[in-house]
Amino acid sequence: MSTRDFIEKDYYGALGVPQDADAAAIKKAYRKLATELHPDKNPGNASAEARFKEVSEAYDVLSDPKRRGEYDDARRLFGSGGAGARAGFPGGFPGAGPSGQPFDLGDLFGGAGAGAGARGAGGLGDILGGLFGGAGGGGARARSQAASGPARGQDVETEATLSFEEAVLGVTVPLRMQSPGSCPTCAGSGARPGTSPHTCPVCQGAGVTSRSQGAFAFSEPCRNCRGSGQVVDDPCPTCSGSGVTTQTRTITVRIPAGVRDGQRIRLTGKGAPGRRGGPAGDLFVVVHVSEHSLLGRKGEDLTLTVPITFAEAALGTTLTVPTLDGTVSLKVPAGTASGRTLRVRGRGVPGKGRSGDLLVTLEIAVPVRLTPAQRKVIETLAEEMDEDPRPQITAAVRGGGAG
Repeated sequence: MSTRDFIEKDYYGALGVPQDADAAAIKKAYRKLATELHPDKNPGNASAEARFKEVSEAYDVLSDPKRRGEYDDARRLFGSGGAGARAGFPGGFPGAGPSGQPFDLGDLFGGAGAGAGARGAGGLGDILGGLFGGAGGGGARARSQAASGPARGQDVETEATLSFEEAVLGVTVPLRMQSPGSCPTCAGSGARPGTSPHTCPVCQGAGVTSRSQGAFAFSEPCRNCRGSGQVVDDPCPTCSGSGVTTQTRTITVRIPAGVRDGQRIRLTGKGAPGRRGGPAGDLFVVVHVSEHSLLGRKGEDLTLTVPITFAEAALGTTLTVPTLDGTVSLKVPAGTASGRTLRVRGRGVPGKGRSGDLLVTLEIAVPVRLTPAQRKVIETLAEEMDEDPRPQITAAVRGGGAG
């Protein structure tokens, strides 16, 4: 993520949330947009693909409390889009030191000397150091190294739909993805095979040019080489000189046991390949879990509702109930009330330490139709039973009301 992105891009606007939105609102907005814009649902739609990348980039920053804090600090300092940088500090603080001499903003936020610790901590000094070129040209050098050195691959996001059993027990799934990668024709150089790029004569390979405006020195990407530091005279016909093509690949991913519907799993190094020997990006998998016909889930416990007859509830019985890995016998005590939940320990969601439990809720099934003989038996039973099942209600009625 470049420092210019922090200043110029409106990540809140990309997700359509206010700047004071909490983490839950940000996640909800991201999931809605990601589902609508995902490339699998918009094949060949370049506009949707670009918007999907914009939304993913915004969520990567705003979902990380540390990166979101740095982004908010930078936006406040520069007036939400660079206006503050052009006009000096907010509140009219001038961009010059004593006697009108220019000063380096990096000195205030982690520059050389006393501020070195702040710069090492990754605060605003890092942002300002990349945006403003100090007397030593540190910003230009950093950009030059970034332009010519290894570059980390892009993060990639995809979706996977799992069955209820796969989500609970874990599964290995193949994922087919499209992501940027080094062009196979030119090996990522951007030049037609048999030719080579040469150093940009404008920026001398730095990838950036500097200009002065009042008390400040600004560094910006070189327009001649578009910030790469290299110029391609004869572009590769496959990638049109970019060195990157969209490639389809299939990777095998292990989904851990116990994932939840909507969970976002990060797989380090499984994203797009890096350029010029750089590390690969990360892969984010958004998991969707299908419902089970019998079982439900409550935290790390599995839930199951089992109907029983009046006789089974009154006299007690032993039931055989299903689990995800077989069956289990369950003893129902005599006199069990409808709605009672029995716990089978260790037969829920597997865990590294203790697994969840299976919660079985018993419901008495009332027959809808009775034969004359069955009705006679029940009427006889009713005459024989003299226990009041609702004594508190009876007492309230006799007393003239619930009050």
